[in-house]
Amino acid sequence: MAKSTEKKLPSLAVVGATGAVGTVMLGILSERENVYGEIRLIASARSAGKKLMCRGEELTVVALSPEAFDGIDIAMFDVPDEVSAEWAPIAASRGAVVVDNSGAFRMDPKVPLVVPEVNPKDALKRPKGIISNPNCTTLSMIVAMGALNKKFELKELVVASYQAASGAGQPGIDSLRDQIKKIAGTNAGEVTGDVRTHIDDYGPFPAPLALNVVPFAGSLKEDGWSSEELKVRNESRKILGMPRLKVSATCVRVPVLTTHSLAVHATFKNAVTRKAAQRVLEKAPGVVLWDEPENKKFPTPNDVVGTDPTWVGRVRQSIDDPKSLDLFLCGDNLRKGAALNTAQIAELVAAEILKKKPAKKKK
Repeated sequence: MAKSTEKKLPSLAVVGATGAVGTVMLGILSERENVYGEIRLIASARSAGKKLMCRGEELTVVALSPEAFDGIDIAMFDVPDEVSAEWAPIAASRGAVVVDNSGAFRMDPKVPLVVPEVNPKDALKRPKGIISNPNCTTLSMIVAMGALNKKFELKELVVASYQAASGAGQPGIDSLRDQIKKIAGTNAGEVTGDVRTHIDDYGPFPAPLALNVVPFAGSLKEDGWSSEELKVRNESRKILGMPRLKVSATCVRVPVLTTHSLAVHATFKNAVTRKAAQRVLEKAPGVVLWDEPENKKFPTPNDVVGTDPTWVGRVRQSIDDPKSLDLFLCGDNLRKGAALNTAQIAELVAAEILKKKPAKKKK
């Protein structure tokens, strides 16, 4: 009898399949090349039994439990920190490699923080069986900055982020839409504090977001820093493998539904011209250079939403320092900023598993 060298495709679990990022994840899995056998959808008990479409198939959601991970090779977690902190180790103990999109393990020294275009080999070093996905703000810039770092060697990053409402989850989206409805057709925005008279519920934001910008995202930490700002600093250092990299961020929430933007001032060890930086960015995987200000062509959130790459424009050599660049970046915070990067990490693991698995024999 002939023997087949066909290998069984790894099985995948999507934990949090009914949430905002989980929904995007199912779409991404349907769009990308299939590298999985079974796909199992897992969510809370109240969502168990729901029917969702993925890869053209109707799949039934099962309740989160230890047994739900039996037979699973890779488990992608798109759930709150506290859920990941409890359940990711359980999934790993049942034999799954966990790719976690929460903040629960990002700064754990035994958990790699991976961006496939920047540090893919780190995914192989996972003593806890867990790989972490960076914060959406960090992801919106790090692919481009990683490419520039390889060529010119970063010394310092000064970042101002302009973060979309969806970074605060579905409550952020719902709140911004509600606020816009409340001020539509009014003269709000002409008198000090008048937006607040129309909006009595700010949702997850500390101030009205409609017709406004809010210079705070996340929770308050020491010395006036926000959690989002510290994430940009700490995660950039870990991903790039540069624990002493100088990073300073100011995170601002803006009235955009989806897609984060960042203005970056980057200083390098070596001189860098605008043209040299553009050449690097043009060739960088996962980056689109859209930089023709003379033709009014540069990325904006509305032009970028729903796409996968990091979009870069307004590239300039610093007037005062030939070793510094200024540039503007946009990235969809629900795609590359969350679901897509998680999917890309899982694909790295799937390829690794396929290399290790013995060939399936057929009579």
